[in-house]
Amino acid sequence: MATRVVVVPEPTESAGADGFAAVLADRAADGRWLVYGDGVRRPLPVGRWHGDAEPAVAALVGRCAGPTLDLGCGPGRLTVALTRAGRTAVGVDVSATAVRLTRARGAVALHRDLFDPLPGEGRWAHAVLIDGNIGIGGDPVALLRRCRELLASGGTVLVELEPPGAGLWQGQARVAAAHGTGRLLLGPAFRWARLDVHAVHRVAGAAGLAVRQVFRWGRRWFGELTPGR
Repeated sequence: MATRVVVVPEPTESAGADGFAAVLADRAADGRWLVYGDGVRRPLPVGRWHGDAEPAVAALVGRCAGPTLDLGCGPGRLTVALTRAGRTAVGVDVSATAVRLTRARGAVALHRDLFDPLPGEGRWAHAVLIDGNIGIGGDPVALLRRCRELLASGGTVLVELEPPGAGLWQGQARVAAAHGTGRLLLGPAFRWARLDVHAVHRVAGAAGLAVRQVFRWGRRWFGELTPGR
């Protein structure tokens, strides 16, 4: 029997800016996916977001030697891990729920769009985009260009990427949840993107960055980018 899809009506403007709010609020949430406009559907690892830093995130912490921005921090596991490692770390998220959860765990977080003015612009050693956050805004070039503006000389952007073969995709996505037998509820649409380990070279270059290294941890891929000359 085919899955019945129920589209949730568009909410208020403020709620529509945060397509992940309901997921972030429930650490036990399962049966949640990110559904892309091209038909790809990916499970959302909500439990992982609410947990302690997994080995891949711990490895990213090891690459951060100075003040770090965790962009799209969610419930704050990376921001918390950086803080516990003695780094100056600030989480940034458009979701008030994410910021509340991050602060409740003892880390610093700002309720702000990362394209809005942020403290210390041009003085951060690192900016980090994990858990698919390269998709924020649906334009990876604009997003990485913004990251470059935030960095001090010699700073780096650490970004989680798609495995080889995904290329660059830009479009709309929705958070989906299973509710009852054969029903799939879709939240409001928002702009999103996917970027793989090959396409990142072209995208980074267009943003004024160079790919210093692409590395893998288990099944996950990451890139370390630096400002180009």
